[in-house]
Amino acid sequence: MSKPIEVRNPRTGKFDYVIVPPPPKLLSQQCHRLRRGQIIWQKLAVEERIVALKQWKQAILSERTQLTEALVSDTGRLSTSIMEIDSFIANIDKWCNLAPQLLQSTAKNTSIPFISLQQTAVPYPLVGVISPWNFPLSLSTIDTIPALLAGCAVIVKPSEITPRFVAPLMTTVNNIPQLREVLNFLEGGSQTGAALIEDVDLICFTGSVETGRLVAENAAINFIPAFLELGGKDPAIVLESADLDLATSAILWASVTNTGQSCSAIERIYVAESIFEEFYHQLVTKAHQLKLAYPTIDSGEIGPIISEKQAAIINDHLQDAILKGALIHCGGKVEELGGGWWCRPTVITQVNHSMQIMTEETFGPIMPVMCFANLEEAVNLANDSIYGLSAAVFAESEELAIEVANQIEAGTISINDAGLSSLINEGDRNAFKFSGLGGSRIGTMGLNRFLRKKAFLRKTNSNKDPWWFNNISE
Repeated sequence: MSKPIEVRNPRTGKFDYVIVPPPPKLLSQQCHRLRRGQIIWQKLAVEERIVALKQWKQAILSERTQLTEALVSDTGRLSTSIMEIDSFIANIDKWCNLAPQLLQSTAKNTSIPFISLQQTAVPYPLVGVISPWNFPLSLSTIDTIPALLAGCAVIVKPSEITPRFVAPLMTTVNNIPQLREVLNFLEGGSQTGAALIEDVDLICFTGSVETGRLVAENAAINFIPAFLELGGKDPAIVLESADLDLATSAILWASVTNTGQSCSAIERIYVAESIFEEFYHQLVTKAHQLKLAYPTIDSGEIGPIISEKQAAIINDHLQDAILKGALIHCGGKVEELGGGWWCRPTVITQVNHSMQIMTEETFGPIMPVMCFANLEEAVNLANDSIYGLSAAVFAESEELAIEVANQIEAGTISINDAGLSSLINEGDRNAFKFSGLGGSRIGTMGLNRFLRKKAFLRKTNSNKDPWWFNNISE
């Protein structure tokens, strides 16, 4: 019998939910069941798989209230939970529209006139997904949907910190006969995640660099592909010509939405010296207007810190910065209210790269602001990181902003906006440095990476090939 895991409520601090991870034997049995289902699923025309996904969408809409309530209990926030469900539904629609075109076989001539090439693809039988706690529904399904349409079976292990949504979501899956044979969400902790890698043909992981490295190592041992979406320490560069009202509003949202619990949050802000004071004063003024979603969930915009461990990390980063001379202008501490952990939007100046708050992923509503003397320094500061997920550049001239963006080592750059990578699901993009590994989960690659490409080289005439042995008679 696996040891039960108690789950903490982020608003109350109470452990009010329990999950029981599957024993290794049961996990293997579930994987074998999905593999059997995948054989039939793969043989379906893509249009038939689309029908099943659209039926799932309708089942989700029918269970929307229950799913929302579960996500609210998991995360302690309401508006972002509603947005997650909307995004999930939109993602189903998007991939159902794209899949027929992306899954077409193609044929063409080769460099040899009498040899033609027919290109097709075969799905990986069983895809494993290990997802984090900050966006429980979105990040457990962002890889799942294209993998299903590609013809794979999928088994998902969401975070043990936010598992309550699994039950209502599995209710929707079980309502679709074809889908329940190839899709399963299971509850479990790190041991379940590690065991899952042993039983799948491809693994998708979203989470920390530390855990991602272990996932990659285990995947390599099992000789399976690993697609990793890891941490971020996203920079924003604000040039002298930037519209400060626009920049401060965009950066505030991108820094503190979902309480900063996003790998694509802006966590470092570099501002031209000439506008530095005006910028941070505006940012502080706007930050003061945001309220905690406490005592009720609709009391404000800033929800609780979901993970108790993360609350300690945020506090450590703040204390390290203060001890090294940083100046807090608003917020500045993690506080306990009603049993939950909370942090108000925090603007900090007099920061530098000796501080954890400028180099390590904080994952909280923290906005450290640092000035730069010239463009070269701004780019060097932005690139002085082990991370390279996304970034933002603000300037009056779009040409100048893009010139700067071209020098930043990151996969997605928002121009005169911030945090767009979490909203725009078009365009292939790769994480740089330690922020990820493998093909883009966005754009056409998001589906194609679940397919192994296959080429049929067809001889189109009955003549002898010129490279055959000439001295062999019939």
